[in-house]
Amino acid sequence: MALQQTDNFDYDLAIVGGGIVGATLACALKDSGLRVVLIERSRQSAAVAIGRAYVISLMSGRIFQGIGIWDKILPQITEFGQISLSDAEYPGVVQFYPPDLGTERLGYAAEHRVLLTALQECLENSPNVSWLCPVEVVNAEYKAEAVEIELSADGDRKVIRTRLLVAADGARSRIRETAGIRTQGWHYWQSCVVATIKTERPHNNIAYERFWPSGPMGVLPLPGNRCQVVWTAPHAEAKALKELDEKEFLAELEHRTGRELGHLELDGDRYLFPVQLMHSDRYTLPRLALIGDAAHCCHPVAGQGMNLGIRDAAAIAQILQTAHNSGEDIGDIRVLKRYERWRKTENLTILGFTDFLDRMFSNNFLPVVAIRRLGLWMLRRIHPVKKYALQLMTGLRGRHPELASR
Repeated sequence: MALQQTDNFDYDLAIVGGGIVGATLACALKDSGLRVVLIERSRQSAAVAIGRAYVISLMSGRIFQGIGIWDKILPQITEFGQISLSDAEYPGVVQFYPPDLGTERLGYAAEHRVLLTALQECLENSPNVSWLCPVEVVNAEYKAEAVEIELSADGDRKVIRTRLLVAADGARSRIRETAGIRTQGWHYWQSCVVATIKTERPHNNIAYERFWPSGPMGVLPLPGNRCQVVWTAPHAEAKALKELDEKEFLAELEHRTGRELGHLELDGDRYLFPVQLMHSDRYTLPRLALIGDAAHCCHPVAGQGMNLGIRDAAAIAQILQTAHNSGEDIGDIRVLKRYERWRKTENLTILGFTDFLDRMFSNNFLPVVAIRRLGLWMLRRIHPVKKYALQLMTGLRGRHPELASR
């Protein structure tokens, strides 16, 4: 698309990255009075076509409700009313149910296309939100009162000026790297194989988290008697699983799921990706904020990563709306630090939780096996422990954004 040169201050806020997290922020601000531009390097149709599904926590569902898109999303996703947590073939399985938390359900499983399509449609008729897509950010120059962002589209280069740049451009964020923000963390010894399957038996809206010495396996129930499997294993083993003959892969998968879902069929391709823990030293600089994977990444165990980004988006939207209503400069570091203080500790807690789960269960060291099985016993028998774990997994601990209470 051709870029149009506009006036001195083109927008109040530029969001780089039009995925689920960036689009959630744009939707949250569409009626704020702020002029927002969403910059995405991929075409919208290509972004929607990603063949992934995610756990959507109760808190994320409430945020989407507050934005006004939940009624469109809910009929196309699966509510799960039971979570089954097990340690390989050990019989002491932990079952979580809504009464354990005092809610009507425990969470949802949603496909990427469903979420992003609803978010994009929410923005279609918003006069305060513009899309620049497909457009690439070439450079960002931070000045005292503005950010000057150089953009490229079809060989055409233009500069736009905005009060604030928000990076939602993923774990390998170019915005974060060029701003000189350092990160801490590590790559795990594991990769994930992701596959969507059709099941012979009904999944009964149960989400499974099965821990094996090689790594955790999550099974998410999807509409149409399908499930998405996220199978974690050491790199070489994960690569071999992806390349296995389909019949052999499904036979091993049937074994790993305890044959509870009956005969399995593949529904689409298998995908392989490495996993890492990453946390940015800071989320903000003057006129810059990081959200979602640009700020932090965690192990996919328990399905926390996307939900952290959605809560980031809701939190910074609230901070910016309040500052704007008070006549403050939304790019001022004092405003942005409020967002960082809110989210940084909560995100670190979840990063530590997921790292602990992966390391505790991905081994056969007997003292650790004994400790983790004691932990499973406590989850089965001690209600406050069980409730605390569920609150952590569903996003109900910590500070709730105002969007989630609308």
